[in-house]
Amino acid sequence: MAKTASKKTEQTENQGAQARPRLMLMDGHSLAYRAFFALPAENFTTQTGQPTNAIYGFASMLANTLRDETPTHFAVAFDVSRKTWRSAEFSEYKANRSTTPDEFKGQVELIGELLDAMHAERFAVDGFEADDVIATLATQAEAAGYEVLIVTGDRDSFQLVSEHVTVLYPTKGVSELTRYTPAQVEERYGLTPQQYPDFAALRGDPSDNLPGIPGVGEKTAAKWIKQFGSFAELVERAEEVKGKAGQNFRDHLESVKLNRRLTEMVRDVELPKTVADLERLPYDRKAVALVLDTLEIRNPSLRERLLAVDPGAEESEQEELAEGVEIDGTVLAAGELAPWLAEHGKAVLGLASVDSWALGSGNVAEVALAAAGGAAAWFDPAELDAADESAFADWLADPAKPKVLHNAKGALRVFAEHGWGIEGITTDTALAAYLVKPGRRSFALDALSMEYLHRELAPASAADGQLAFGAEDQAQADALMWQARAVLDLSVVFGEKLQEVGAADLLRDIELPTSLLLARMERHGIAADRTHLEAMEEMFAGAVQQAVKEAHASVGHEFNLGSPKQLQEVLFGELALPKTKKTKTGYTTDADALAWLAAQTEHELPVLMLRHREQAKLRVTVEGLIKSIAPDTRIHTTFNQTVAATGRLSSTEPNLQNIPVRTDEGRAIRRGFVVGEGYEALMTADYSQIELRVMAHLSEDEGLLEAFTSGEDLHTTVASQVFSVAGSAVDAEMRRKIKAMSYGLAYGLSAFGLSQQLNIEAAEARALMETYFERFGGVRDYLRRVVDEARATGYTETLFGRRRYLPDLNSDNRQRREAAERMALNAPIQGTAADIVKIAMHNVDRALTEAQLSSRMLLQVHDEIVLEIAPGERAKAEEIMRREMAGAVRLRAPLDVSVGVGPDWESAAH
Repeated sequence: MAKTASKKTEQTENQGAQARPRLMLMDGHSLAYRAFFALPAENFTTQTGQPTNAIYGFASMLANTLRDETPTHFAVAFDVSRKTWRSAEFSEYKANRSTTPDEFKGQVELIGELLDAMHAERFAVDGFEADDVIATLATQAEAAGYEVLIVTGDRDSFQLVSEHVTVLYPTKGVSELTRYTPAQVEERYGLTPQQYPDFAALRGDPSDNLPGIPGVGEKTAAKWIKQFGSFAELVERAEEVKGKAGQNFRDHLESVKLNRRLTEMVRDVELPKTVADLERLPYDRKAVALVLDTLEIRNPSLRERLLAVDPGAEESEQEELAEGVEIDGTVLAAGELAPWLAEHGKAVLGLASVDSWALGSGNVAEVALAAAGGAAAWFDPAELDAADESAFADWLADPAKPKVLHNAKGALRVFAEHGWGIEGITTDTALAAYLVKPGRRSFALDALSMEYLHRELAPASAADGQLAFGAEDQAQADALMWQARAVLDLSVVFGEKLQEVGAADLLRDIELPTSLLLARMERHGIAADRTHLEAMEEMFAGAVQQAVKEAHASVGHEFNLGSPKQLQEVLFGELALPKTKKTKTGYTTDADALAWLAAQTEHELPVLMLRHREQAKLRVTVEGLIKSIAPDTRIHTTFNQTVAATGRLSSTEPNLQNIPVRTDEGRAIRRGFVVGEGYEALMTADYSQIELRVMAHLSEDEGLLEAFTSGEDLHTTVASQVFSVAGSAVDAEMRRKIKAMSYGLAYGLSAFGLSQQLNIEAAEARALMETYFERFGGVRDYLRRVVDEARATGYTETLFGRRRYLPDLNSDNRQRREAAERMALNAPIQGTAADIVKIAMHNVDRALTEAQLSSRMLLQVHDEIVLEIAPGERAKAEEIMRREMAGAVRLRAPLDVSVGVGPDWESAAH
């Protein structure tokens, strides 16, 4: 069975043959601006601070309209600047428009990159607006026998509507479009499209700063145009217009005439291409994927919609077939797996599986294997006979039989539920992609295949019951075999790329071993005290209700504390508290704003709101923990290796990093994590001030290194040097400031950020930083050097070669550049600390095994490692923890380890 290189999403066929070619024109600026305000920027931002909400919204509308309208020809028009022939004739034209938001700047250029990857024509002509370009193309196209669709948020385009020109006007953000044909224009305004610019001239346009006539609104303007037939006739017979409105018209006649000239679209702009040149072309699908990945737009639905309307899908299929990428796939029946493995199992095999772990059973539903020669196989584990299962288990467990997987940790966890262990994993393509480009938000196999192999993959899903092997089942088997082949091919690509970026050792020595260990930790889980957690949830629920009651009492009536609109009305209307930062929906009521109001006023409501939100957040956290308790009474979190670009681990379902570390409530929640049956205690260990020790090592600052080796309290010692006082004279406030300063530098904190954190003036924070750098010049020089080197190379690097790419270091956008500079400051420090923790985890786990102890590792959270200690093994386990963690790496500022033991996570704190 030979197949082409990928399964293509079938293009939606246009219903019926189009009598005319169809041209779709989009007003790029208009639609991008609408998308910007329709989607919150905070939800669409890359890790380097680049907002993508306008890009996402535009791309979504683009995909939907191309799908629904099936144009044969397509182009997008953009404004160049506000300096056009209209502004030259009327200097106040659009002068009232607010400054373009910083978050919007740069997104239009990036939309252009996406359009270029789609091989879509785009126009921008000096001196003209996008409207004029669209009017010119629409006029030419209609004359040439085209059907024209104009997608725009500018109502002036209604003047272009005709029998063969339709305007698609957004009426709800960018998700809903209303079709304006001649009938719809007349239904809405009582006028023909040809009369619309006459009407608009009389009405005026506040958005363009075109003045209207006092006392003349849309109804009067429409009535006059209907009465006189046209603007020209109205002007000719101006004296016939009765009443005060008529006099106002005559008094403002010259400005209205100017309005009419400016409202008329230019239909003969000189353009570099004709309508015939706008025929839709096949995408550069690899370039499309690259743009989306660079912008960290991972939504699979948007990708699928964009790729589904690629007019060159068939050509791409033929192109890939010409490249000779094929598989010889076989659906294996009972008794056929063992001989297949005997023939192919000595070579490197790519492995793909579909599991039903999400359904709670942990069963492997389907497995596919692919060999470099093109052979591939699919089988259902439930259908294996004894010889097959034994052969497969032996192959999986043989470290001499190389295997490559995508998301090996997930496979390890699920296969273990089936009783299968996996050894000999040489590459995990998800981890490899992460090390090559750590800034990605998603490492899905289909996206990687598209970007690096230029090959689309059909989705595979867990089989629901026994497969009957009709056409759908065969397609499912084919899809999974192609996934296995993609894993194998990606391993070759990433093998080369890892060598190029110097990360091959990082994958082999740190990330892959970490993945294997995390899979076991996830299976172990940690025991939970349901009764304790339920009592905590009830307590937090009561605290939430009490905060609501007190908040209502503080203003004398009930209101919805969860409604920003109602809260704004209470805070800034009824109570007349000082205004906070202005937003498009009013004044911000976020936590920082409430804290500021609490400090600025004596009213108790801001304090009560902060308490309400904190208690509500804690309640949600505890509810999530309770829901996560499995039938074995343990919580099995999922650790993530590819989320943080710095290399830090995170966890989900539940997110254990959400539990506060230093609050009484957080400590109480941690008491709900307890030692499990058959074990005697939990042991926790973490590094003391690891980021600062790494910073001291990297900067080689003699003063900071001496502070670490003096044996005195670090922050007190540093404070005594910064403030030029004896150590005994350092008070709590001095120590607090220096501690915030030291950690802030390790995390790229600015003087403004430090002032906010310490609640001091920015000038005082800046002076404090300058004094610090006078005493610790090595730290200052190191931080400057890191940013300069990263700006030159494009990336930072940890002690172990982990890179973080920061292209925005050279951005013209100040926000993006400064965000990248902060990342450049903290990435080497945080990344090195993360690498050290992973190395320590491996070393501790290996030493426990070599000592033949039953104690086991359960968690790694906030640089803390948690073990479950078997009876009689406490002393030996602690000795291993201290030795292996302290010896993970040799730094100029030696690593210091703290260890604690107790019956629950909090009691084991140190």
